[in-house]
Amino acid sequence: KSFTFDHVFPGQSTQESVYSDCAQPLLKKFTDGFNVTILAYGQTGSGKTYSMGTSFDNGIHREQQGIVPRFISDLYQQMEAQKSQSPDFQYQVSVSFLELYNEDLIDLLNRQPNQRRRSALGMPPPDSIEVSIREDVFGNIYWSGVREEPCADPEELLSLLQKGSLCRTTGSTDMNAVSSRSHAIFTVTLKQQSPSKATEENTNQVSSLISKFHFVDLAGSERLKRTNAQGDRAKEGISINSGLLALGNVISALGDESRRAAHVPYRDSKLTRLLQDSLGGNSQTLMLACISPADTNFMETLNTLKYANRARNIKNRVTINQE
Repeated sequence: KSFTFDHVFPGQSTQESVYSDCAQPLLKKFTDGFNVTILAYGQTGSGKTYSMGTSFDNGIHREQQGIVPRFISDLYQQMEAQKSQSPDFQYQVSVSFLELYNEDLIDLLNRQPNQRRRSALGMPPPDSIEVSIREDVFGNIYWSGVREEPCADPEELLSLLQKGSLCRTTGSTDMNAVSSRSHAIFTVTLKQQSPSKATEENTNQVSSLISKFHFVDLAGSERLKRTNAQGDRAKEGISINSGLLALGNVISALGDESRRAAHVPYRDSKLTRLLQDSLGGNSQTLMLACISPADTNFMETLNTLKYANRARNIKNRVTINQE
């Protein structure tokens, strides 16, 4: 069976080549005012978090940095270059970092690293603010109760990425000693203001663009029996797989021409509700399918390729977010 993708990277590919071929073209779309999403999907240990760079550490060598740190550096360079060319141009960058753990939404920038999960006991984290998913009058999805931190420079933004990464839930399974046990969504919001062409009525008109870039690091998609998970690990695995199943159903509904007019089950899971705009709405979306070269992982690899192949059939309608 053959599969068709826009890019294929062998095991010896560098982080730089993955970023320059896949993510860098999306940066231009983002600064033009379009919403953008990158989804990393695959089994545990296949390199999702590594490729995305959402577990950023200041000690990591430049060559090993993933998509997110490279994107942040390029974004600020581009904005400062534009500001030097046009003194009236202004911009603001802010970030949020969400985790979906056992169908609970947790704000990773609004909790302490030493506070562990209490959701397994049915109790909310002690200082948590309830995070909920809302829909505005135009049908766009947004999250209420999430802290958005403004960032003046790339160093500040990367420190927030590192802070959120330390709070992410990881656990040991037979397939990965530090397996991500939750889905994570790191969002960069860019607000740009520049003077527009003067009109007879208004000589001080300002053009405003607001765009969002979602970096989505999905938890591993492997079968439960392969991880030999028990207790809390098994419960986490069931929650992860039910969310990914709902995501697969949404992708099938959107990518199948014969079912395009049918109901799309976004509300089956919080994961699909969170990604509603990214999957079938106003967003340029890239799916990064990470696979393992080991023959023991053949079934997981085949399932990942089928999943990504279906996602490639989705066609989004994107518009510039201008105010």
